[in-house]
Parts: sequence; structure tokens; C-alpha cells
Amino acid sequence: MEKWLSIIGIGEDGVEALAPAARALIERATLIVGGARHLSHVRANKAERLQWPSPLTDSIPRILARRGEPVVVLASGDPFFYGVGDLISRHVGREEILCIPSPSAFSLAAARLNWSQQDCALVSLHGRAFERIAPYLQPRARIIALSWDETTPARLALYLSERGMGASRLVVFEHMGGPSERITEARADAFQLNDIAPLNTVAIEVMADAGARVIPLAPGLPDDWFENDGQLTKREIRAVTLSALAPRKGETLWDIGAGSGSISIEWMLSHPANHAIALERDETRAARIARNALALDVPDLEIVTGAAPQALENLRAPDAIFIGGGADEATLEAAWRALPSQGRIVVNAVTLETQSLLAQAFAARGGDLTHLQIARARPVGRFHALDPAMAVLQWRAVKP
Repeated sequence: MEKWLSIIGIGEDGVEALAPAARALIERATLIVGGARHLSHVRANKAERLQWPSPLTDSIPRILARRGEPVVVLASGDPFFYGVGDLISRHVGREEILCIPSPSAFSLAAARLNWSQQDCALVSLHGRAFERIAPYLQPRARIIALSWDETTPARLALYLSERGMGASRLVVFEHMGGPSERITEARADAFQLNDIAPLNTVAIEVMADAGARVIPLAPGLPDDWFENDGQLTKREIRAVTLSALAPRKGETLWDIGAGSGSISIEWMLSHPANHAIALERDETRAARIARNALALDVPDLEIVTGAAPQALENLRAPDAIFIGGGADEATLEAAWRALPSQGRIVVNAVTLETQSLLAQAFAARGGDLTHLQIARARPVGRFHALDPAMAVLQWRAVKP
């Protein structure tokens, strides 16, 4: 089919800066779609104009009604880099779309700083949980972030300062590529920039103090980072458990008998696209999980108060399941049924009764059965001795 829908990236420098082919497409369009700022750049054209509604998806029927006619969608920079291109491509085939991108805000900011984009974390805070930037805050990291609005730069500065990264450098870019372009910078702990434009981009060069709270790249956060009542998968066992669960980008975990939520939280920290559902029957513990999720920068952790297996019904389908508390025969069976092919299940048991169930599951379904035990040094008079924790039997299996 002829490419009737053109998605054209436009910058602050307007239509005049576009290539002749892009300008020609705009001139012959019968419908031009875009934000108010984009449409303001197109003055002489007599085409019908459609300003993006809220939600954006309400525009799709209007666009599809013009199938076969020359339609132009104007977008900021690169439409397929945190842009509207993805939304449109869900409804219009690739063979019908012509995309002409302009430089993205990421590439413009990197060019002005002389930063190599491949060495930067490129993040959008627009329409996404602000706290999900936490795993990117590594010492000496370079981050370029699309802001939600004019409050984002100051919020980032405060967030960095509270985490022991006040020496970090923030560079705020406004109206990049246009006559009103402005670039300002400040240390996070001395940030006092005002009158920032709602549409802005922030570059961060992370500098961490000696005591900075940095999310490690390997699993196993310190135990004292979690508020808990003793119902906590300890650091060393947690690291082994996360390794056994093997989180992958965009996957969903069921954490059954979540306790303090430590497994769910670390699952989500392993990648910003990951999702977890923490199931906990005790309301006090469920509230504690919520506090831990906020404190450890995964506010979108889904918490369900209820008991397995009944509460497992109607949950979002899992890619992996962890059972750390309350494992019984009915719950194991329900969890196994819920797993898709190649889904993973990991169950930790400390009581002989639950360990017996895991031995039966291992015999029936295969996988790995592993005995885990750790010991930590504690004072004994003038000396120290190893104090062993309760042993854990772990069953891991992959559903055929």
C-alpha cells in the first residue's frame, strides 16, 4: 500500500529547518495532526488541523478515517524515541508509514555537552514513575532525562542530594534548537534555577559521596534497607533466590507470601520495565511492603492483600513465581498451573514439612533442589564464632 501517513519530526527551529521532502509532504497534506506547539509552525497550509486530544488514542479513529489521503503527523524530534510513533504504528502498518525524524532531545543535549550517546543512560520521566531513575544513579554515570514538567529539574536535584549525590552536576536544556534556547547548570545541592520551561531536558553527571546510597548492579541489598518484622529473606539467600528467578526485561513476578517485599522490590530494580505482584495475607505486612517499595524507589509495585491460592485468581499472568512463605500443596499446584511454558518457579522452605513438599515436587516435576545455609560471625567473649542461620531448601524448576 502507498505510504499515505507521514510522521515528521520537527524541532524548535520550525518547518523552515526541515528537508525539502518533508516540507513538500506538509504542503500537500489534507490533515495535519500535532500538538499546539507543532501546529503553530505550520501557518500557510490550508489542510484540516487536529490538535492532539487527551487521551492521544482518541485521535486514532480520525486518522484512520483518512486512510489513503495524504496525512501528516508532526512530532517532537525523533517520533520513534519516546515519541508518538509507537502509538501510531500499533494501528497503521509499516508499509503505510513514512517517517522523517529530526534530532531527538537526547542527541541535541549530548551534542551540546560533547557526550557520546552510547555511553549515556537515556531516560524518560514523562508519564513514568519518577523514582525508576534510581538504578541509573551510578557513580560517574551520565544520564539524559526527558522531564515531566518545569518542576522535574529541582526534584531531581533534591532527590540526588538526599541520596548522598549532592555534588552531581545538572544541566538543564530549554527550547533546544530554537531562538530561545537556554542552557543552565548547577550542582544538585546548590540548585536554585527558576523560571524553567515546562518542556525541558536534564543531563546529569553523577558524583557520589562516600556514604551515598547506590543501588548495586548485583542482587542482595543490605538487610537493614528493608523495614521488617523478621519475615525477610536474608541478603545472601535473597541474592541466590534472585539468581534462580533469573529476571528478564519486561517480565512479571508473583511473590507469594511476600513478607517485607524484598524479593519483589529487587526483581523490579533489576530492570525499569519489570513488574511484580506481592501477595501477602497479613495487612500489617502488606502496609510495610508498601513503605519499603516507596523507600526503595519502586512505587509501582503491585500489592495484593490475600491468601494463596484463592487470591491468585485474576492476577496478571506471571513469567516467574517465588514462594517464600506459606507454601502448601494447593498453593504449589495453583502456582504451577499459572506458569506459562518456560516460566520459572522458585520456592524456599525452612520447615521440615515444607521441605518434604519440595522433595515431592522435585520428584514429580524435576528441576533443581538445593540446600542453602549461611553463617555469620558473632562475638564469643574475646573471640568470634560462626553463628549459622536456619538452613533453606530451595526448589527451582522451569515449566516445559
